[in-house]
Amino acid sequence: MASLKEMRNQIASVKATQKITKAMQMVAAAKLRRSQEAAQNARPYATRMASVIANLAAGVNGPGAPRLLVGTGQDRRHLIVVATSDRGLAGGFNSSIVRAARERIASLIAQGKDVKLITVGKKARDQLRRGFDDKIVLSFEAGANPSLATAQEIGGKVLELFEAGEIDVVTLFYSRFKSVVQQIPTAKQLIPAEVAQGAAPIDLRGAIYDYEPDEETILETLLPRNITVQVLSALLENQAGFFAAQMAAMDNATRNAGDMITAYTIKMNRTRQAQITKELIEIISGAEAL
Repeated sequence: MASLKEMRNQIASVKATQKITKAMQMVAAAKLRRSQEAAQNARPYATRMASVIANLAAGVNGPGAPRLLVGTGQDRRHLIVVATSDRGLAGGFNSSIVRAARERIASLIAQGKDVKLITVGKKARDQLRRGFDDKIVLSFEAGANPSLATAQEIGGKVLELFEAGEIDVVTLFYSRFKSVVQQIPTAKQLIPAEVAQGAAPIDLRGAIYDYEPDEETILETLLPRNITVQVLSALLENQAGFFAAQMAAMDNATRNAGDMITAYTIKMNRTRQAQITKELIEIISGAEAL
């Protein structure tokens, strides 16, 4: 049985940990507000661009259609982009994204497909190294604040691999922020570009418009930019989801630390009372013997 001093040290240690988890919870809550606003502000632009591409794609067909829209005509070489955070202590946030990516990778390999990986975030890189290290072609750090420059760098590498003829299909895995208590691991196909089904048609108000330049030329410009926009939106969604998950995880850790302190305190008090009772019995027994 532990001594009273050891129990006091345990209680002091758990109290110190509780202070740290409480501080991390408050920091995550403060950062969550900013990250949530950034993710929500990025959604309308990404959604509107997808709608514009869908409307333009409706009038494009034949051999002149951009390759980023129609693909290479093959489905053999896949690039999986897995985006997580750089840090942990956020419950199962990172693991859920990697788990969804692993399932897709395993399924593609089972079908005989050639798979390459790009990881964004240290957690994705570290977890996917176990089992798929030979398939990782490039790794990026998510960074403290997702920026357009980072998204452009990632998007540029994806386009470089596609234009070099090394990949046919590109899929991005990330976590979509739904609420403070719910983040949804999501897979989004970047190449060939997914055309939004049922996209709202552009209201021309009875007017007739001619595109200048034509739809194909506009799409040639928009589609590479759309990849960057979708990557940036995913990074912002990831950051908001990470802070929400971390806030919840640190709140649970703080509560658990409080329960441990209570349990240790009760145990220490019982041990101390048992020692006092034992000493009293020994004194009384000695007195009676005299």
